[in-house]
Amino acid sequence: MTEIIFKPTLHSFDTCKAFASEFQLGEGDLILTNAYIYEPYFGQMGLKVHTIYQEKYGSGEPTDVMVDAILADAAKTGCKRIIAIGGGTVIDIAKVLAVSDGEGVDALYDAAPDLTKHRELVIIPTTCGTGSEVTNIAIMARTRLGTKLGLVGPAMYADHAVLIPELLEGLPFGVFATSSIDALVHAVESSLSPKATPYTKLFGYKAIEMIIRGYQTIAKEGKEARLPLLKDFLIASNYAGLAFGTAGCAAVHATSYPLGGKYHVAHGESNYAMFTGVLKNYMELKSDGEIAVMNAYLAGLLGCGVDVVYDKLEELLNQILPKKPLRDYGVTEADLPEFAHSVIVSQGRLMANNFVPLDEERVLKIYKELY
Repeated sequence: MTEIIFKPTLHSFDTCKAFASEFQLGEGDLILTNAYIYEPYFGQMGLKVHTIYQEKYGSGEPTDVMVDAILADAAKTGCKRIIAIGGGTVIDIAKVLAVSDGEGVDALYDAAPDLTKHRELVIIPTTCGTGSEVTNIAIMARTRLGTKLGLVGPAMYADHAVLIPELLEGLPFGVFATSSIDALVHAVESSLSPKATPYTKLFGYKAIEMIIRGYQTIAKEGKEARLPLLKDFLIASNYAGLAFGTAGCAAVHATSYPLGGKYHVAHGESNYAMFTGVLKNYMELKSDGEIAVMNAYLAGLLGCGVDVVYDKLEELLNQILPKKPLRDYGVTEADLPEFAHSVIVSQGRLMANNFVPLDEERVLKIYKELY
């Protein structure tokens, strides 16, 4: 049994300048990022690198159309190393750049997981949510299929993952909220996964503690209280990435993808919309085992009884990001059976990691309860 997978070499720097010096950024490098990130932190360094700004190709999370356009322009640079500096969208696209030798997105999905790395990959997260710097998956909206799907392969691991807390200082609170809740979901789902090991749970449970303690401080002291905690949230996100990189995510992510794919809800927010609804249904089916361990752990952090742990968790999370019913995103009742069927048909990779098996009828029940 695989205990934990950790492919990238992990680095940490206090400043972007220290990173640029250590990694000797130069002519063979392509930095994929956003202008609002690159200019204030790297723009004055005079680096002789190629740059691609993701936002010039479209807004929001990555689509196959966006990525194909970036692949075409990246190929013109002749770069030997990809450096991703950004959130989940930038990081996911960079992983695809590393394994593409001219092929488009559809061809890469057809070839996965037998992909070949063609460029060295360095990933620097600028949010505290994806943990994607240490995983080998990229999520894209497959516009012709009407859903989100993961592209996965061993070659998609970064060679180097770099943590620079300085890059999180300008993160708007809303992005901080959605990304860090995503990290919390990663940590919980991976800890409940049948693939969880003592090593993944070590990272997963510690991430849960760090995120919830941070949220409690923010709820008590206000939004600005997050600033001294940014390094902790970045590390917690990384821990959660290490956990789910081996143990996997599950039904929360699987059920969130149709919502994000059709109604363009931010990834962390769509996960939160489904989060406790999935956990409550797990409990209806099986209330002992790891979920009992998880609930006792959460109850200890939240200072409540295990019988109200999900309600108290939502009370805390609602102070960071208010939860909305699915109808508030534009979802219709007619969407619900379509979403449920899509999850069963398209998200088998994730659904295999559920704490207990969920069939299409149960998935539809979850959607209806959250509608």
